[in-house]
Amino acid sequence: MKLKPAALIALALVAAVMVVVRTDAPALADDGRYAAEIRRTEYGIPHISAKDYGGLGFGYGYAFAQDNLCVLASWVVTLRGERSRYFGPQAKSDDPVRPVANLVSDVYYKSVADTGAVPRLLARRSPLGPTDELRRLVDGYVAGYNRYLEQTGVANLPDPTCRGKAWVGPITATDLWNNLLDLSRMTGIAGMKEYVVGEAEAEGPERRPAAGSNAWALGRRATRDGHGMVLADPHFPWNGIRRFYQVQLTIPGVLDVSGGSLYGTPVVEIGHNATTAWTHTVSHAQRFTLYRLDLVDRTSYRVDGRTEPMGRQEVQVTLQDGTVVDHTLYTSRYGPVLAAGQTGKVAYALADANADNLRAADEWLAMARARNLTQLRAAQNTYQGMPFVHTLATDVGGSAYFADTSMVPHVTDAQAERCGKPSPIPGLEEYVLDGSTSACLWGRDRDAVVPGVFGPGGRPRLTRADYVANSNNTFWMTNPSAPLTGYPRAFGKARTDLEPRPRVSLDMIAQRLSGADGLGAPGFTLETLQASVQGKRNHTFELMRPDLPKLCRDSTLTTSGGKPVDVREACRTLLKWNGRATLDGQGAILWREFFERLGQPTKPGEPVYSPWRVPFDPARPLATPRGLKSDDPVVRRALADAVAAFQAGGIPLTLTPGQAQRYSSIPIPGCTEGEGCFDRVRMRGILGADGRYPEVDTGSTFMMAVELTPAGPRTRTILTYSLSADPSSPHHTDQTVLFSRGQWVTERFTEAEIAADPKLRTSTVRG
Repeated sequence: MKLKPAALIALALVAAVMVVVRTDAPALADDGRYAAEIRRTEYGIPHISAKDYGGLGFGYGYAFAQDNLCVLASWVVTLRGERSRYFGPQAKSDDPVRPVANLVSDVYYKSVADTGAVPRLLARRSPLGPTDELRRLVDGYVAGYNRYLEQTGVANLPDPTCRGKAWVGPITATDLWNNLLDLSRMTGIAGMKEYVVGEAEAEGPERRPAAGSNAWALGRRATRDGHGMVLADPHFPWNGIRRFYQVQLTIPGVLDVSGGSLYGTPVVEIGHNATTAWTHTVSHAQRFTLYRLDLVDRTSYRVDGRTEPMGRQEVQVTLQDGTVVDHTLYTSRYGPVLAAGQTGKVAYALADANADNLRAADEWLAMARARNLTQLRAAQNTYQGMPFVHTLATDVGGSAYFADTSMVPHVTDAQAERCGKPSPIPGLEEYVLDGSTSACLWGRDRDAVVPGVFGPGGRPRLTRADYVANSNNTFWMTNPSAPLTGYPRAFGKARTDLEPRPRVSLDMIAQRLSGADGLGAPGFTLETLQASVQGKRNHTFELMRPDLPKLCRDSTLTTSGGKPVDVREACRTLLKWNGRATLDGQGAILWREFFERLGQPTKPGEPVYSPWRVPFDPARPLATPRGLKSDDPVVRRALADAVAAFQAGGIPLTLTPGQAQRYSSIPIPGCTEGEGCFDRVRMRGILGADGRYPEVDTGSTFMMAVELTPAGPRTRTILTYSLSADPSSPHHTDQTVLFSRGQWVTERFTEAEIAADPKLRTSTVRG
């Protein structure tokens, strides 16, 4: 492919700012060695300290490898595009968010490597490329991981998952940088692998964010003692590389941060220091757009009447028998050309706002050093790297802060209207733009560090003295007293249905501030914050319960198949239930099975049926929708069908969450997203004939309740799936047992708190 003059100029500019970067050789500390101290407190939680960033990364990589080496080792195979070689081309990949066939995964990740995205970004100076501090952290982390592997040996690894496996070996800094880039791309191109490679299924991708979360930042007017508080409740996968690892990272006088760090990343993504705390929720803002290409032929397209050739990638993947499979991919000025949707006249390219975003880790590192909200905002404005999340934060001064600083394509409402085109993929209709004219290119804000995205001045923000909250709703109901409106639809829509989980979140805050929740005097304390968030309220049941007696006035209802069913026992169970999905909540599972049947389409292709008696009213977003259409035949059949399913399987109608929901054989409380549960769970599958769902695979992960006092932070945490994925580890399910019981861990943050732990274990690692 011949480069145009503009492309040659761009390459020259990159060369002009290029710095020498050794991505596979760790940079050593000043004395030529790494050194770190690892102190482990209850539940194996590591507190890592070092005199410099290289040593800190070394200690972190070593500690993480002790607990979770197999997970990262498997993911490195994925990032290198080698899963087909070791596990076969048809087996599913280890992507916990959107697993695909290994061959599809390998073609995609080989193509990422072939683009040279990571070396190109490493050649740039901060903030577009990594800072020196982050580079040293990454190099140290790799060296620490490799030192543990070298000392232990593959054949002697404690985790049977990867002990003695041929696919386990040393990792490189390139692997870690690729993981950071892939994290940024998670809700964009990395979630569209099948469409890029050409193995997509017909129903279209899941367009909702793959992960969720709840988050509150409470200001001085919402807390009993006037202190700032944060609740962190991210809902990420319970297995694989997107799990959180709990850690404290300290360089005396430079950095002291504690919190949750995603596997394979050397920074804390959700956490606190002595004076500032922050968390995130997944934003529903747009991450990418499709561009419809006006084809000249199969390998070229028109822009502004001129023909542009597509780029061509020849990707080779090695299979288990040594056979090499070739795959051809095409690229455009906008991004990769999708194999899906092509005709002789048009094709579609994917433009991802996070395609070259390696800035997130530096932003988190700078946030960890921030002493107050002013410095935290400055960190976000400097790096502008949040890939797909809102930020909620507070400081010791007691202000509460919300912002959607995530990467959002700069597409105004007018441009979306003017440039909009039909989509070839179900679920992707809203942002398909005309790629035949440069008038439809993404715009640019002067305060944006990279072109094509909205700058800090154009993003939703709110600072309050009472509170800000988000449960994956759009920005507009961050605080009902101050609705946010007037932002481009690319950030999400205002005046829309909040959905039950965000509604129950705001109701929980309102009840605590008024004292109506039965937890004592109004206002939050650390203890009432913990109690509030573990209430297990099922909000759809609360909103529909007043109409249940009317639904239950007939003792017999008819199923969809015409079979009469006695519903008297079911009605007694539901009317007796307190609406909380506790381990012993008799009626919780029956309600779920009934409620989920209400949302099924009546006929293929028809819109989902709404069971709400009072529809949504944008003028009353916290009070609508509500009620149940108890006389509607659809509702009556749904209850009959649910009861019939229980009877057919011999499952008691009083089945509880503790009986139906498990993780590693441990009962798990909570209910699902659709039911309107703040502390939600998800299982990939239906209720079995044995009265069990498949294992819980998503829900609350690293929960943190922190109060920032003038004397220092007071913090309670729980890592729901525990610290180690190694089934032989004593810390494989120890915190899971606590979570099942509704208990928390008292964090040890200060030197005195750490030293006071009677179970303290200290080791020094060098390399």
